[in-house]
Amino acid sequence: MTDAAVRVTQSAVEQFSKRFLQSVGCTFEENDEHIVISVPEGTDIGLSHGDHRLTRGESQNTGEQIKSVHPESEFFQQLLQDASERYPVGAMSIQHNSAVEVPAWIESSLFELQEARFTPYYNRTAVVFLFKISVETVSEYQQEFLRAVAVDKRSTDPIPQLAETFLEATSITTDTLSDHDVQSQLTEKDVQSLLSTAQTQLLDAMDDQIEEIHQEASRAADSEVEEYRRMQQQRIEELQEESAELSSRIDDLSEKINTGEGAERVQALKKRQELKTEHDELAETLTELQERRDRGFPDRQREIRERHSLTVTTTPLTLTVVEYERGEADFELTDQQRQTTRSLRVGYGSGVGVIDDAHCSVCESQLTGANPISHIEPEFQCQQCAGR
Repeated sequence: MTDAAVRVTQSAVEQFSKRFLQSVGCTFEENDEHIVISVPEGTDIGLSHGDHRLTRGESQNTGEQIKSVHPESEFFQQLLQDASERYPVGAMSIQHNSAVEVPAWIESSLFELQEARFTPYYNRTAVVFLFKISVETVSEYQQEFLRAVAVDKRSTDPIPQLAETFLEATSITTDTLSDHDVQSQLTEKDVQSLLSTAQTQLLDAMDDQIEEIHQEASRAADSEVEEYRRMQQQRIEELQEESAELSSRIDDLSEKINTGEGAERVQALKKRQELKTEHDELAETLTELQERRDRGFPDRQREIRERHSLTVTTTPLTLTVVEYERGEADFELTDQQRQTTRSLRVGYGSGVGVIDDAHCSVCESQLTGANPISHIEPEFQCQQCAGR
């Protein structure tokens, strides 16, 4: 199953950046390595007037006139924040005006596709949310991601293919909506419900990635805890050596006291008392440290693990109402070896492609690129079933 949350690609970032900058009056020239943006005077986009070079992907060479453009770059985040403040709500309509998207389970089969036809029956409304996801610990670690989630207004089902189409097609010239326009299509209750659903789908889709970051943070915490234990064990051994040395000195003084006389004996008594006091304090420190070690240093462990615990924040940046067509697509397949032709009809949507999962008529296994159609007569049969 495709993840509900769709990554914002490098290509989408570049297209968005160029179109947004154009929309505020900038001009640009580009080559394979970079894009040169000319910012006119009076343009309020956080860039000084003049030429700026935008490098594709991550780059160490950044500064006042050189900016790195990729999904997690600071410059793109600033552009996105600016755009979301100017155009927080938009609308677009996806009409079927191109070739029907052929599913992988047909493309990977040995049959010849004679024709693919889409018949739209009705329009549906979906909402695409663009989210910024921040994953960070209290003090040391932070990552930010951009993801788009499309949700059907009626069913609240995720439509990841529509989110991909949105990212490929969206630009700053997409129609913007006023609050009144939004309310005519979506009530406040609709928006809150769809947003909650989208955030749940987003976190479910990001679960593996967040867990990976969590494991990395946990390993860092484990390493820090182990290093602290090692240092404390070293301190215990040092205190044990100091304790043994003090005991030896106290024994020597006791012998002097037993054999000494007069002022020498008094001085030895005084010194022994000082060393006993020091030894008792050291023994108390040592006992406390050993007890904490035996308990696993709980307070220190808690402090370290709290510092490495994750905070995940999802921030919706934009909302786009998308109208798309739903209907059915017919795929006419020919088996050249047997000289037979048969049609297959499946649910289809503009900008979405095949909507429903297709299954083998014999064993009911799901048809996929790895398990394509292998027979069309007398029934549609999958490769996995035919190989049994």
